[in-house]
Amino acid sequence: MKMENQSSVVEFILLGFSNFPELEEQLFGAFLVVYLVTLMGNAIIIVIISLEQSLRVPLYLFLQNLSVVDMGISAVIMPVMLVILSTEKMRISILGCLVQMYFILTLGVTECFLLGAMAFDRFAAICHPLSYPVIVNKMVFMKLVTFSWVSGITVATVQTTWVFSFPFCGPSEINHISCETPAVLELACADTFMFEIYAFTGTILTVIVPFLLILLSYVRILFVILKMPSTTGRQKAFSTCASHLTSVTLFYGTASMTYLQPKSGYSPETKKLTSLAYSLLTPLLNPLIYSVRNNEMKRALMKLWQRRVDLHTF
Repeated sequence: MKMENQSSVVEFILLGFSNFPELEEQLFGAFLVVYLVTLMGNAIIIVIISLEQSLRVPLYLFLQNLSVVDMGISAVIMPVMLVILSTEKMRISILGCLVQMYFILTLGVTECFLLGAMAFDRFAAICHPLSYPVIVNKMVFMKLVTFSWVSGITVATVQTTWVFSFPFCGPSEINHISCETPAVLELACADTFMFEIYAFTGTILTVIVPFLLILLSYVRILFVILKMPSTTGRQKAFSTCASHLTSVTLFYGTASMTYLQPKSGYSPETKKLTSLAYSLLTPLLNPLIYSVRNNEMKRALMKLWQRRVDLHTF
């Protein structure tokens, strides 16, 4: 696209839910509560696993990393959205938008691979219980966590740098709740075809491939569970995996709808709702899913609470 007589954009305007001004006050209150509960819930999980020695095993250390990621996603998106709701629109600099996109991508891709690592951990624990301490030892755990974080940082660095190498000549309004790649890319006044090919391929590798591996792991786990002679054993195995499957379905389903959809696939409001599902609901529900359905987490929480009560008593 030719750029004569076009001024370069120096800032963006995030529109959020400005099409529904009558709902903004109620949404602000609801999202503020969700944000605070999300931070508190994930912080509790991080603290419990850090303090309780019995939880210093791969399953819960993966969960601790997941809570760090969920807190990060919430902290990157929610404060900006609260500002938008309180002011109807929000101006954000090019640099600010770049930083937000970078952290959304870093944390999103990291979560994709962490969920895959957690599926591998459950596969090893249920399908190969005797060899589990060898298969998922401390070194393997460190490699899986490091790979997840490095993958997130690498994808975010490449994609964010590429997106902001495009010229933005106007308009400057992003009809979304945050500076996510698809929403920002719509404003680029250049040919983005090659980037879209890269982004689609990258999404397949970072979202669909881990998701398929998770499904294959759980198909194998299901066969093993069904062969268990003990009803109690089957129930315990199902309970252990149910929380992970719930989190996986919610996260991968909504993330795929956001990053694999065609440009004209959904209305802007639908895109905002799907984005909210993994940026707001997943970080909120993960602490509830993993604590309410996990007896060891509940026991550790009660133990720490009892210690606090005893300290106050004396």
